[in-house]
Amino acid sequence: MTADRQQTSAGPRSRKFFFRGLAILLPSVLTIFLLFWAYNFVQEKIASPINFGIQELVLRATAWPAVSQDRMELHETKLNNESPEVLEQWEKDGVKNKQVMLRRDTRREVLTQTWRKYRFVLDLIGLIVAVVLIYIAGALLGSFIGRRLYRRGEELISKVPLIRQVYPFMKQVTDFIFRADSTEKLRFNKVVAVEYPRKGLWSIGLVTGDTIYVLQQKAKEPCVTVFVPSSPTPFTGYVITVPRADTIDLPITVEQALRFTVSGGVVIPPELLQNSHPPAKALGDSHGLSRPN
Repeated sequence: MTADRQQTSAGPRSRKFFFRGLAILLPSVLTIFLLFWAYNFVQEKIASPINFGIQELVLRATAWPAVSQDRMELHETKLNNESPEVLEQWEKDGVKNKQVMLRRDTRREVLTQTWRKYRFVLDLIGLIVAVVLIYIAGALLGSFIGRRLYRRGEELISKVPLIRQVYPFMKQVTDFIFRADSTEKLRFNKVVAVEYPRKGLWSIGLVTGDTIYVLQQKAKEPCVTVFVPSSPTPFTGYVITVPRADTIDLPITVEQALRFTVSGGVVIPPELLQNSHPPAKALGDSHGLSRPN
């Protein structure tokens, strides 16, 4: 009987230890995974094309790396075995052109091998160049001439088929996220509670701004547009329009609201705990949102 009790208690204890270990390790594993994914994305989509352009610039603008005639002959033998059509095309363009292209292709192979040898350090060049270019672009657009050129470029883009259907919407999103106007930032950082998807059910949302004028006119009172993120992926959600009087301002940041959403309501901001604020019913009454039973 004692053995049965030990076996019975061992099962829950094993599960308890397992989930405790999972709770301790999972955040670290997920963080490392997301950082690794972000690094690979930036490296493949941004840094690699820039690094390739830098390598081509080195080959065309400088004499480095220098290659010997023996190295060129070895490379020609390799091409003759792997890609004979390339040599045939160079020969059709003339003996002189063949030697020029062969030397450049041999230098490219040497440069690629050198780059791979010191890849950890050299791959950072693409990231550094990208940051510098973004900074220079921001500085130029801050000047009068830069703004004029930017507007002219937007006018040209708006005339290109297909692009003009997509670009305006992408620009609205980026302008909203990176807008320097403090008022817009303040409205974006406003977290509210709204009764959604029906009366009596409260959801946390982010105020994105004013709503469509027709809807506000129909409601006959000031309205706001609220983005209600879904759980556990807050990148998706629902956009709703509600009267401003039917929202409750929450004293938390956007980051705290997203943590609450991602965790499924487990991570509650300290500002919203019951021991530091009045009950939800009293809060609703103070905003005129209480409903009769």
